[in-house]
Amino acid sequence: MKTNGYILHHLGEDELPFNAVSPPIFQTSIFSFRSFEDFHEAICREDEHYIYTRGNNPTVKLLEDKIAALEHAEASKLVSSGVAAISAAVMSFLKSGDHVVCVNDSYSWTKKLFTDYLSRFGVEHTFVEGVNPEDFANAVKSNTKLFYLESPTTFTFKLQDIEKIAVIAKKYGVKTIIDNTWATPIFLKPIELGVDIVVHSASKYLGGNSDLVAGVISGKKEDIKHIFNTEFLQLGYVPDPFMAWLILRGLRTLHIRMKTHFENALYIAEYLEEHPKVESVLYPFLKSYLQYNLAVRQMKGGSGLFFFFFKTHSLEKIKQFTNSLTLFKRAVSWGGYESLVFPEAVKYTDNEQKEDISLIRIHVGLEEKEALKEDLDKALSLI
Repeated sequence: MKTNGYILHHLGEDELPFNAVSPPIFQTSIFSFRSFEDFHEAICREDEHYIYTRGNNPTVKLLEDKIAALEHAEASKLVSSGVAAISAAVMSFLKSGDHVVCVNDSYSWTKKLFTDYLSRFGVEHTFVEGVNPEDFANAVKSNTKLFYLESPTTFTFKLQDIEKIAVIAKKYGVKTIIDNTWATPIFLKPIELGVDIVVHSASKYLGGNSDLVAGVISGKKEDIKHIFNTEFLQLGYVPDPFMAWLILRGLRTLHIRMKTHFENALYIAEYLEEHPKVESVLYPFLKSYLQYNLAVRQMKGGSGLFFFFFKTHSLEKIKQFTNSLTLFKRAVSWGGYESLVFPEAVKYTDNEQKEDISLIRIHVGLEEKEALKEDLDKALSLI
């Protein structure tokens, strides 16, 4: 088995042009051929050749090979965003009249894909909590074709027992897809647990610098080829070579960054859990977490993203806390080097009364953990 170090720094780089240390960017739209025969061969097998960068590109291919190796998958396909990865993977295995079982607290745009988009074309869906693997088994119908997992889930950080759900899926002949953006292949390898397809928002940890938007799909060669032919070429989820190069650069430090994110996040989560102004903290690697045993059995570590609840429901106090932070930037997304804060209240108008108004999402970055704690401590002292 190749180590992370080999994959990130060597795999596919033995014969770079001009002995370059950093892989070149093949910023070209088309590729030429020496003969009719070569041209014909490429046209007939576009998934394996370079013809037009809308299909394949050498810079992109190098990145795909590295991500596949990290995921212990046979192949990967880079696409233009995380949503594109989810959509392409899901739609390639569904048709009108099919049924999907999806974990309930998944990413909002994943749920919209099922509720607002695919429902227009006669694709049915059932949302389940997913904490009990039997939730998926009980939701299976005669037309069920897909299980969609996200562990932990976006808002409640509920885990699924991936291995048990994969066994259930195989029993019913159902394809499985999981979003592995949170844990990354450094801490979780779903394919080893029986999952068919793994998707990522590469905008997050794979890139790691908050300077790109991309997605990636990994799985068996036959499944990736199927996605390539049915969705990727048809709908134009084209990744830019420069964007692929940026992710290659980010991968160099992925194993180091994830260890620091995990160490910092656990430290901050434990601090917040004990703070008198905090009601609760949702982080799978807290020993108080309901699914802690599953977390440590299924994953080698966690990322920097988690939620906590204030005891107060005062919008003014939440505003004051948010505005008082100096190291935590106020922004959407996560997965970069920087620490971020996203209060759920920012989504609502001032007169809206929402149950989750006290919910705060933070991403713990790569700054010194004591400095991050001090920043939070000062902001909390003001409310």
